[in-house]
Amino acid sequence: MMIGQLNDVIDYIERNLSNDLQLSDVARYVGESDHHFRKLFLYITGMPLNEYIKKRKLSVANQDLVQGHSVTEVAFKYGYNSVEGFSRAFRSWSGILPSEACRTGAITSFPKLSFYIDVRGGENMEVKIVEMPAFTIAGVEKRVPMQFEGTNDSIMQLAESITDEQRAEMRRVQNIDPKEIINASYDADEKFMKEEGDLTHMIGVLTTETDISDSLDKKHVDACTWAIFPNEGKFPEAMQETMARTHSEWLPSSNYELIEAPTFSFTQMDSEKEGHAYSEIWLPVKKTQ
Repeated sequence: MMIGQLNDVIDYIERNLSNDLQLSDVARYVGESDHHFRKLFLYITGMPLNEYIKKRKLSVANQDLVQGHSVTEVAFKYGYNSVEGFSRAFRSWSGILPSEACRTGAITSFPKLSFYIDVRGGENMEVKIVEMPAFTIAGVEKRVPMQFEGTNDSIMQLAESITDEQRAEMRRVQNIDPKEIINASYDADEKFMKEEGDLTHMIGVLTTETDISDSLDKKHVDACTWAIFPNEGKFPEAMQETMARTHSEWLPSSNYELIEAPTFSFTQMDSEKEGHAYSEIWLPVKKTQ
């Protein structure tokens, strides 16, 4: 997706703020899958698509209020089912009630986004595209809170909970590349960029075996294409920066989009350089139309 297309999407949202605009409508307008576009928007802008639309609606609603429109009229214009629901959302966003905005003319602004190209050093991204057969991730899984920087304590606790029996079973069934202990993430909820939501995290191995002990959780993954991003540096900062760049730089300029499947990575700590590691990030993708 190019810069012009992103700005076109923003204009489409602006034209439909007072309509019953669904998130899937936005993705459909630009010709992307809902899953791919919402993730792309999230990593480029730093906020979920639904949050952007909500704040833009409240911002233009604020303008209507100070121009003399009634709270009831504005509430229903921007899709709220009740004045009370609109008032709660408006106060949470602006710090004041809609009636106060009407009375005082106070304006809280959330500007429309505009995308542009910002070249910062021209760093290359190494990526390898591979086709993989269907496989199962076998390991231990848990719902954990989202965290985009630093060490996630919940994932550390999950790793520490793995028993010797489970480790032995992982080693027994592991039979396809990458033959590493991987960290897979999937089923993130709607709040995943605000670090308020959860996702399922699994620590395990890739296998095509079907006879897997019940001591392990299992996640089936269909055959698909994978984009692999190797990275080296301080852990976990280097890997987290690479993950951000895959969404903000590589995906918008590539001929690929994300599909609904787990994302996973593995890490090999550097025995000679403390705190440094080699990692690979595996993203499930498909070619765009």
